[in-house]
Amino acid sequence: MTIEEITARICAFRDARNWMQFHNPKDLAVAIAAEAGELMQHFVWKTPEQTPQVVIEKRAEIMDEIADVAILLFELAHNLDMPLAAAMQAKIDRNEKRYPVEKARGNNTKYNEL
Repeated sequence: MTIEEITARICAFRDARNWMQFHNPKDLAVAIAAEAGELMQHFVWKTPEQTPQVVIEKRAEIMDEIADVAILLFELAHNLDMPLAAAMQAKIDRNEKRYPVEKARGNNTKYNEL
């Protein structure tokens, strides 16, 4: 499915339940942050060595949280009339310029400090 097709399904689900009234930009942004927090909860206080096991043991729950974040993000972009695929491609293009391979490879320094 394309981003547009997934977004249409998300909006159909929302509209069938008359939830648009609750899905204003502020509340969607807050919900994204809340769901991202639920995703992070699986990894809090885990060492890098423990993380692979957490992913194995909590795979379904982690996938659900990732999906929750994505669903809300897709809807927010749609509601704001911001084409998500185009926005993502433009951001990747900017990041390719900000983080040239010859400077950024194996380096976690922010682009303005490379």
